[in-house]
Amino acid sequence: MDTPEPAKRIMMVTGESSGDLHGANLIKAVNALSSANIRFFGAGGQKMAEAGCEILVPGEDLAVMGVFEVFGQLPVIWRSFQQLKKELFGPQKPDALVLIDFPDFNLRLAKQAQKAGVPVLYYISPKVWAWRMGRVKKIAERVDSLAAIFPFEPVLYNGLDVLVKYVGHPLLDEFAASRYDVDLRDQLRIPVGQKIIGLFPGSRRSELRYMLALLVESAQLILAKEPNVHFLVPIANSLKTVEIKSQFGPDLPVTFIEAGNANIYAVAGCCDTIITVSGTVTLQIALAGTPMAILYRTSPMTYAIGRRLVNVHHAGLPNIVANRRIVPEFIQDEATPQVLRDEALHVLKDVVYAEKMKEDLRAVQKQLGDPGCSTRVAEMLFDLLLKKAR
Repeated sequence: MDTPEPAKRIMMVTGESSGDLHGANLIKAVNALSSANIRFFGAGGQKMAEAGCEILVPGEDLAVMGVFEVFGQLPVIWRSFQQLKKELFGPQKPDALVLIDFPDFNLRLAKQAQKAGVPVLYYISPKVWAWRMGRVKKIAERVDSLAAIFPFEPVLYNGLDVLVKYVGHPLLDEFAASRYDVDLRDQLRIPVGQKIIGLFPGSRRSELRYMLALLVESAQLILAKEPNVHFLVPIANSLKTVEIKSQFGPDLPVTFIEAGNANIYAVAGCCDTIITVSGTVTLQIALAGTPMAILYRTSPMTYAIGRRLVNVHHAGLPNIVANRRIVPEFIQDEATPQVLRDEALHVLKDVVYAEKMKEDLRAVQKQLGDPGCSTRVAEMLFDLLLKKAR
């Protein structure tokens, strides 16, 4: 009787809500390509858990933005790092480590994996084109394979000893599989004549402190100028619904949509315009084709440091992909309730302006490539496992 082959153990690590989504889709792609016994474990969120990953470290414990905002979470981050490091050097160490975005944490973990002899696949390469370009050498030293999601990224690693492949953007898989045709307005019983404005607060608790009140005040000013509006607020599974709802007064016509009750594309697609925190969600909105305004605020010290480190002309991902300002951005002191009110009303009242933004967003979708990213990354993982077995 043949002895069954032992399970392959794949550690996956992300601290981002978007990374949790991409990790879950990668697990599904791996299982679709192979019937082999593969066990996933590591750091992630609800979506990865539902896809079959054993969560040792909740990703939301690690999801902090900003140099100074990290300090309050350092004990939790340190314990999480030590727990994952212990797995890398344990008696049943992983056959491979898959790192998803989250570079400051993950590159340190990659160094430990290298010492432990565990091959590393980095999915969603660190944004070296935005800041700290010098990291490319460090990445090449610590990573075996790198899955790049933007077409301009592979050339940055030319001449370095690391396999880099452009795999397309993972959101295209999610978008292709989503029920984007759902008439959410009808389900939510929002009258046909009312304009819908999305208020997207992001997925990190640390962001709420600087931006949630700004969204609420912007909504109040919009309502004062345009009473015939309704607001939609999607709530990421990394956030607590009660802490979002508590910031909105009883006079605002607002519907809160918890993660799982409607996909983000259906939410974005039924909006006439959206005010959104910068991040992956801006590309999701771009795929839905809805005009938006992007805002970002953080602590003054974090912003001051960031301004000196970041070397891109745009903060919003749709603008970065387009390589020009197709969506308005309001960063730090530029982000005021009055400015955000005026931008939202501009989209609602100027049809030509709104249609031009929609046209530019359709061009961004074409630039992102074709679906199939998760499958391509799964194939890279299998190649890495085969290389290790030789």
